[in-house]
Amino acid sequence: MSNALQVITNEIYGVRNSFEAVTVDRSINFEREAGFAIQILSNNDYALTVAMNNRQSVIDAVTNISAIGISLNPAKKLAYLVPRDKKICLDISYMGLLDLAIASGSIMWGQAELVYSADDFRLNGFDKPPAHERNPFAKDRGEVVGVYVVAKTHSGDYLTSTMTIDEVNDIRNRSSAWKAYLEKKKSCPWVTDPGEMAKKTVIKRAYKTWPKTDRLDKAIHFLNTDGEEGLESIRQQNAAAAGCPEDVLSAWCAKAKTAPNADALSKVWTDGLAVIKPTKDMRAYNTFKETVSVRGTELKQKPADANTIDVRAKEVSREPGSDDADLQADFQRQMAKEQAA
Repeated sequence: MSNALQVITNEIYGVRNSFEAVTVDRSINFEREAGFAIQILSNNDYALTVAMNNRQSVIDAVTNISAIGISLNPAKKLAYLVPRDKKICLDISYMGLLDLAIASGSIMWGQAELVYSADDFRLNGFDKPPAHERNPFAKDRGEVVGVYVVAKTHSGDYLTSTMTIDEVNDIRNRSSAWKAYLEKKKSCPWVTDPGEMAKKTVIKRAYKTWPKTDRLDKAIHFLNTDGEEGLESIRQQNAAAAGCPEDVLSAWCAKAKTAPNADALSKVWTDGLAVIKPTKDMRAYNTFKETVSVRGTELKQKPADANTIDVRAKEVSREPGSDDADLQADFQRQMAKEQAA
């Protein structure tokens, strides 16, 4: 194993506590997902280089696997780790979105397909699946004219959503990823996988009519913000409104309050900060910092481990403050961007 891969392996396994703290699906196993992540990065020298230069992005991507509840299993093709814009990003496929919709109970099953000019496609009403007749072995089915997704609900209804290719391209043209491609020639999925992106686009429109689930909402919000697939104006609004979820903050504060000693508290602070800091939620950060500081003071007053606690308590009390300036600067930059817009 190369030195770089060993470093990244250590970073990934260091995420275990954060991973388990935010999990929404107990079938998503840390050991398996860590193995998949290491396998992906070890097979791509460029991705490994990006990971080494931006280790926090690896931590964020692996944590998001658990927070969204999706697997990197290459056999399933639901999600991937990809190098993009000098960071490692979690990318969710259209199959991943359908899998989340099914696993979270929103729909029984779903299917998304492209429609070509040589195909025969017709809708059969609101409560019946569409008819799509085509020759899948034809060498030339013409150009893509549209895309659709059909989903079956638990009540037995069929919900079909369609988009013309012009509607899809209109969404593409207003996405931040496509704009970056036009301005900087920076490759993006709209360039490398246009068919897959068309299917994702129609699913993201259709899901608004499906029964709501938090996991699917979170996945699509993630794709529209961190994945840069959403409209630029919506992406900025969502990024500004995003913060640390209350259940995540509560979980880390609870860990801090029950830390048995200063070493354990320092570990809670480090792991919790890795989850909370990327949200740029100053309120959550200050709440967590205060909880850690209070617990540090309580532990320091215990006589049993006075020497150890004194050293670790100083580290804990010093570490939170050292990040305040960075977080404040991030907020100021965000506000400046919003005012400029």
